[in-house]
Amino acid sequence: MKKTALLLFSLFYIASFGQNKLDKSKSQLNSGGPKKNQSSTSYSTSSGSSKSKSSGGDNIIGRALANVFIYSTFGVFKYGVFGDYNNEDHLYSNLTPYPYYNRKSGNFENSDTLSVTTNKARLDIENNFVYNSSALFGNHLKAKIRPFQYFYLQTDFHQLFEIDKIDNTANRLSLFQFNLIYDRIRLEKFNFGWNLGATYVGNEVKKGGFAYGLNAEYFMGNQISFFAAAKWSRINSLPVNTYELQGKFHSKNYFFSLGLEHLKIATPTYTLVALGGGIYF
Repeated sequence: MKKTALLLFSLFYIASFGQNKLDKSKSQLNSGGPKKNQSSTSYSTSSGSSKSKSSGGDNIIGRALANVFIYSTFGVFKYGVFGDYNNEDHLYSNLTPYPYYNRKSGNFENSDTLSVTTNKARLDIENNFVYNSSALFGNHLKAKIRPFQYFYLQTDFHQLFEIDKIDNTANRLSLFQFNLIYDRIRLEKFNFGWNLGATYVGNEVKKGGFAYGLNAEYFMGNQISFFAAAKWSRINSLPVNTYELQGKFHSKNYFFSLGLEHLKIATPTYTLVALGGGIYF
C-alpha cells in the first residue's frame, strides 16, 4: 500500500512539475527578478594644492591620448561590425532569388555574377511545429523581408501550449521577436550576421524588452544547409532567450527543415524538436 501511494505521489509530482512551466515563466516575468539591496556608499575625496595646479601640457597630452583611443575604438567597431566596403568584396554580394537556384549559391552570390534577378527583393516564410511532449508543444512562424542584400527585417512568433492532464486544461504563452539583421559576412556558401530589435511576451504578461543576437547559415552543397541563431533579451530584469539549430533540404524555391530550439523564459527552460518548412518569394 505504501509503495502504491509513493508511486502515485511521484507520478503526480512529475506531471505537475512539467505542466506548470508556462505559468511559472509568466508569473516571474510579471513580478520581476530578485530585488537587490540598495546600499549607498559615500566617497570623500580630497585633493592637495599641488593636484589643483596641473600643468597645461599634461592636459594637452591627456586630450590627445583620449582622442586616439576614441578614434581607434570607433574604427575597430565600424570595421568589425559593418565591414570595410573599400576592401571586402563579399559585402557587395548579390542576393539570390532563393538558395541553390543555380545549384551552388546560398543566400548570396558573387557581385560579378551576371543574373537577371540581381538585387531583387525577397520574402522568406517559414513555419515549424515545435514539440517537447504531449503536454508541451507549439508553433514557430518566421518571416524575413529582404529589400536588398545589405540587411533585412525578421519577425518571429512562438505560440507555446501546455496541457494540464490533471484537470484537462490548456495554458499558452505568446512570444514575439522583431529584429533588424545585418549580414557582416556574405559569401556564396556562408553568411554570418548580427541583429538588434525587441522581444515581447503577450497573454497575461504584455511586456517587452531590447533584444540582440547572432545568426549564421552554411550551405554545404547537395541542396543542404545548416542554420544557427541565438537571440538574447531581458524583460522585467529576467532573461528571454531563444536558440535555434536547423538542417534544411532545399528544392526549388521551398525547403524542409528539422532541428532543435531551446528557449529560456525567465528561469524555466524549454527544449523542443522543430519540424517544418518554408518558401521563398
